[in-house]
Amino acid sequence: MTGICGYQDFINILLMGLMFEMDGMVQVFPLRGIPRVKPGDDLLEYLARSLEDGGIVLQDSDVVVITQKVVSKAEGRVVKIDDVRPGRKAKLLAEELGKDPRTVQVILGESKRVVRKGHGVLIMETKHGFVCANAGIDQSNVEEGYLTLLPEDPDRSARRIRKKLEAATGKKLAVVITDTFGRPWRDGQIDVAIGCSGLAPLEDLVGTTDPYGHMLRVTQPAIVDEIASASELVMRKHSLTPAAVVRGVTYKRGDAGVRSIVRERRMNLFR
Repeated sequence: MTGICGYQDFINILLMGLMFEMDGMVQVFPLRGIPRVKPGDDLLEYLARSLEDGGIVLQDSDVVVITQKVVSKAEGRVVKIDDVRPGRKAKLLAEELGKDPRTVQVILGESKRVVRKGHGVLIMETKHGFVCANAGIDQSNVEEGYLTLLPEDPDRSARRIRKKLEAATGKKLAVVITDTFGRPWRDGQIDVAIGCSGLAPLEDLVGTTDPYGHMLRVTQPAIVDEIASASELVMRKHSLTPAAVVRGVTYKRGDAGVRSIVRERRMNLFR
């Protein structure tokens, strides 16, 4: 009997501890019910409706996370494949890699240069400075016969959405726009931030000490990418859930944007 009571007391103490820790928890709320976005659609209206339907009231410091695909669609960054006329370079690359030359032409048009090619894949440096497969262009979650491009300026897109949301709610918010990137040393993909507004993209711990007293010299967690990856756990690629709200993350206000953390080519050992 004593053993059982001791176990129950332990459970009660554990539950009480969890209740006291609620304020320090990070929560991720999916925004469901957003319809298929078309060029010119008002994303703010869709977000507001989803928040209301889900019973989610935005609070100060909430981060609204939105996938690149719906932002690009709303901004008209969509190309009909049949309207594309591939050039000679696109045709040669397409033949070499077994790709559609029209798609390759669109990829080249959104890129600064080819970083790597092979195995049917084009790794490009986009006009934004991102290094990713196919310049971020794909046919997933878009109507048949069309391609979506990355927003022309994802940081500007995030800033515009944030200002509209703040005006509508009276809250101080942050916005992160995400896309799916592969990793050069590992299989699989993760969501990362390609645009942000309202928060500093890096948490700078340089000059602080760890719990053992060691000085941190290079530690700068990319908090925007951590938020993006956490959000993907509830948004998922096949769920038609293109937005989420992340609550409980501690961050510094800022508006430098994701472009500020793209590593300069002269400092990048892997390009």
